[in-house]
Amino acid sequence: MAKKVLLTSEGLEKLQDELDNLKNVRRKENTAALKVAKSFGDLSENSEYDEAKNEQAEIEARILEIENMLKNAEIIDEDDVATDVVSIGSRVTVKDLDDDDATEYFIVGSTEADPMKGKISDESPVGSALLGHKVGETVAVEAPMGIIKYEIVNISK
Repeated sequence: MAKKVLLTSEGLEKLQDELDNLKNVRRKENTAALKVAKSFGDLSENSEYDEAKNEQAEIEARILEIENMLKNAEIIDEDDVATDVVSIGSRVTVKDLDDDDATEYFIVGSTEADPMKGKISDESPVGSALLGHKVGETVAVEAPMGIIKYEIVNISK
């Protein structure tokens, strides 16, 4: 049984756009690059041909990966996201109890995680520690630099 892939509607749209681009743009560009590389002759010592073949393999692998994710996707309905307890799809504002810094995290499935944009996976140390907790509660997160304690300040959609 394939693992369910949790996606927000935004994440679903991004994957569908990427798949469309791979199938309708990148594949055609790669086919053209292969044609040009073949025209250079001897394929055994043709680095352009090797590069185009490698790119072709990467494109096809990513297409299969995305198609598999979409086939096993479970869409998180924003209307179903509770604001009384942290769950996937929640935006959570936490305060670091050591330095009083506040940070907002958007809890998403692992395929959508992008820590630089504040999107953290439900499987990450911080994400999994926050799940199921309520505003006012303190959670301890085991991080490489030690235990970090956060107080949940706000939960929203």
